[in-house]
Amino acid sequence: MTASNLVGNSVFVCPPVLASYTPSSAVAATARVLHVINGEHFSGAERVQQLLGRGLPKFGFEADFACVKQGKFPELCGLPEQRVITVPMQGRFDWTVVGRLARVVSDRKIEILHAHTPRTALVTSLVAQKTGLPWVYHVHSPTARDSTRGTLNRVNQWIERHALRSCQQLITVSRSLRREMLRCGVSRKRLAVVPNGVPAIEPIQTHLRQNESTWRLGLIALMRPRKGVEVALQAMKLLKERQLPVTLELIGGFETPAYQQRTLALLRSLGLEDCVHWSGFTNDIPSAVRGLDAMLLPSLFGEGMPMVVLEALAAAVPVVATRVEGTPEVIRDGVEGLLAQPGSATSLAEKLCQLVQDRDAW
Repeated sequence: MTASNLVGNSVFVCPPVLASYTPSSAVAATARVLHVINGEHFSGAERVQQLLGRGLPKFGFEADFACVKQGKFPELCGLPEQRVITVPMQGRFDWTVVGRLARVVSDRKIEILHAHTPRTALVTSLVAQKTGLPWVYHVHSPTARDSTRGTLNRVNQWIERHALRSCQQLITVSRSLRREMLRCGVSRKRLAVVPNGVPAIEPIQTHLRQNESTWRLGLIALMRPRKGVEVALQAMKLLKERQLPVTLELIGGFETPAYQQRTLALLRSLGLEDCVHWSGFTNDIPSAVRGLDAMLLPSLFGEGMPMVVLEALAAAVPVVATRVEGTPEVIRDGVEGLLAQPGSATSLAEKLCQLVQDRDAW
């Protein structure tokens, strides 16, 4: 693997083989790992899981995936069908999933369990107890600040802490998440930081912008309140009032139909139909990134290490993001991109103005 040093942290760009994976490229497996995931969405964490599925066979690990929710992962991950199964929970308290997963473990001769969410951490801890297998937990974002629903965050954090008592090893995708786990009482010897990585994107952005041309901004995400979509729209309203030549494309699905309706209603009420467009979900992030002049990620609170930021940097596309956990580990303000204050449309608009008006720097 190759690495470039950003903010004192190794951010890996995966070798090209991971971008063009075929099952025949795998070496003989020495251990079988079952990744227990939610599976309902296909966003940043799921792309990490996809890359693990492609990359681990190269290192002698056969990776299978069990989704505990019906959803998009089996269809979109691009892994062989026999490697991805759905073992659905019929609600939050459907503990029959433990026995069903234990049978999967036995049938597939699984040797290691690997969980990726608070829900699957609890389930996996029970499966590990039943089967006697070791298990690993992958921390993708701060559970205590994972959504705008405070009560749900607290419940999920309690579940996570309870489950992790029996976990042999935790992997965090950033140093900020390692600090978070230390604050939660996890011992140092159980923690390892493994930064996210992305396949190299070719061709990278090389064209020089013309002074009179319009900047095409993109916000690529699973659209939900924590991503700051409303702040982005309010910032675009300020830029429109200043007559700056920018457009914004919202690329990604919405978490719920209700949130989609509220967001698109706000877009219309701000009079932004001529400069903000929603193009929906895409599974081809590299092509989406290559078509942008800059990438926008106005997260309201803690990220882990956003995959879409790494994908933009891999394509030499500047990023305007917010100063929340995780993101400053890969974006230095004024170097790889610009950092605004989270939740502030004014701050975000100022950073976007700086980007457009100092276009020669990018």
